[in-house]
Amino acid sequence: MAAAPELTSPRSPRVTAARRLARRNTRGKERRFLAEGPQAVREAVGHRSGGEPTLTELFTTPEAAERHADIVAAARAAGARIRTATDEVIAELSQTVTPQGLVGVCRFLDLPFDRVLAARPKLVAVLANVRDPGNAGTVLRCADAAGADAVVLTDASVDLYNPKSVRASVGSLFHLPVAVGVPVERAVAGLREAGVRVLAADGAGEHDLDTELDEGRMGGPTAWVFGNEAWGLPEETRALADEVVRVPIHGRAESLNLATAAAVCLYASARAQRAPGGCRSVTPG
Repeated sequence: MAAAPELTSPRSPRVTAARRLARRNTRGKERRFLAEGPQAVREAVGHRSGGEPTLTELFTTPEAAERHADIVAAARAAGARIRTATDEVIAELSQTVTPQGLVGVCRFLDLPFDRVLAARPKLVAVLANVRDPGNAGTVLRCADAAGADAVVLTDASVDLYNPKSVRASVGSLFHLPVAVGVPVERAVAGLREAGVRVLAADGAGEHDLDTELDEGRMGGPTAWVFGNEAWGLPEETRALADEVVRVPIHGRAESLNLATAAAVCLYASARAQRAPGGCRSVTPG
């Protein structure tokens, strides 16, 4: 039988303190954020930030603690404080309609941009002026799935630690290096100096993605710059890139949404880089 929960009131000081992490200014001051659900918490348990375990505290209902005993045990072994709580308390901390019973408090995990460059990345997603947190998290997930080496959020983009961004990343936030608050000019200049070709993804681009692939120009280290959901990339940002590339529309759709276009571009680079002669190729090129 599940033990009685330790926390029963949503107004208890510890719950109130954790709930404040839903606010950006509190997250920034405390350098902590909330990760919700078993997938995110599982990935947080295995992550370290600045040499310390990323997960510092775990709120769980007794039922969730039994259902996900492996996660709770791993969190306890990693030094996180485990707090059992009622459904009402978890609902107070949760941003979803149907909470899954686990909410973790995590340290910020972004890296300085210079460290991203020092790792000599071969595939990078740059989010320039992306304002929708769900899109930001989904692009991060796409970058992770495509085997990207890093994601960079410019200073005009949404907060990486927005609960919707964290949730949309489905754990990928904990898988690859992320730099935040980087001016787009610095991001492009730094990547180019690191030997990375910078491509701006834009529906009005002069260059076609299919042509870039067919002509063998996609196999080297590449950074894709993705713009705002509504109006794309401004001219001054497009001018910074080496090329402005469009995803071809073969049917009658007016355009692709941001996350879909990002997935197409990142996977195109991933395949080209792994082909013979590409920068990740295992065969001599």
